[in-house]
Amino acid sequence: MSRKQDFMKRHNLLWLTICALFISPCWSQQAAPTGMVPVSIVVSVEAKHGKEVPTVYKEDVRVLQGKDRLQVTEWTPLQGGQAGLELFLLVDDTSDSSVSLQLDDLRKFIGAQPSTAAIGVAYMRDGTVDVRQDPTTDHALAAKALRLPISSSGAMSSPYLSITDLIKRWPPSKNRHEIFMVTSGIDALQPGSLDTYLQDAVSHAQRAGVQVYSIFASHAGHRGHSFFQLNWGQSDLSQMGDATGGEAYFQGYQTPVAYAPFLDEFADRLQHQYRLTFLVKAGKKGEFRRIKLETEVPNAELVAQEQVYVPPAR
Repeated sequence: MSRKQDFMKRHNLLWLTICALFISPCWSQQAAPTGMVPVSIVVSVEAKHGKEVPTVYKEDVRVLQGKDRLQVTEWTPLQGGQAGLELFLLVDDTSDSSVSLQLDDLRKFIGAQPSTAAIGVAYMRDGTVDVRQDPTTDHALAAKALRLPISSSGAMSSPYLSITDLIKRWPPSKNRHEIFMVTSGIDALQPGSLDTYLQDAVSHAQRAGVQVYSIFASHAGHRGHSFFQLNWGQSDLSQMGDATGGEAYFQGYQTPVAYAPFLDEFADRLQHQYRLTFLVKAGKKGEFRRIKLETEVPNAELVAQEQVYVPPAR
């Protein structure tokens, strides 16, 4: 064998090795293996300490179902052209009139959002939502839709029934769907540790991939002074946030003196979100599966819904 032929042989072997190591995995990610289905959720990245949020890349993310590590196929920063957001501000009509002092903070928050963000405004009443403004990129129009709550026991119901009603009526799209509630969280219909309306709202939000955030607003009337109901209301809001990848903001058992600091925190969180897609083995029927997200990036924490809906195998 000549020196030239030996060189070409070595060159070809090297090229085949490179293809096997790098190109084949790329091909395998383009088509899901038999019996596997893609599931997508929105993930927020937070700093464990301080305010500087670390950058997390696709190879830094691990998705676990029990002891099984699932294949990550997408990790897209929801910024710039990928930032698509539809956000509903949902105000509880049972809120005390003191929340009127915070309406300016809410209007300023709306006006400060990116021009591409579509913001809607609705009011929770009698287990449904009164949509005063569909999601729009005309932020002045959205801000104008804010009004004082009725602050009447006649609007008494469950805020979680209203969440379910909104999610059912919200047309699906490729954009993030997120809810920011202004409420005490008190469920006048099912107060206490077992709230089926809350559980139903969580299931609908998880299946639709909707993150639910809330900020406390005092309840009008006697319920707003009942420690038992205030405690359960805040507990329910925390459960709603944790289960959907959102957050519940409180400052004791009263309407916060100012909403602005909490809204700033929420706005910052919206700027550090990613769309995560991974492959899950499908069953004969659609079902919810618990997942866990991990990363070894220093000071980074991945926050997402506690379980995902896996559609049936096709």
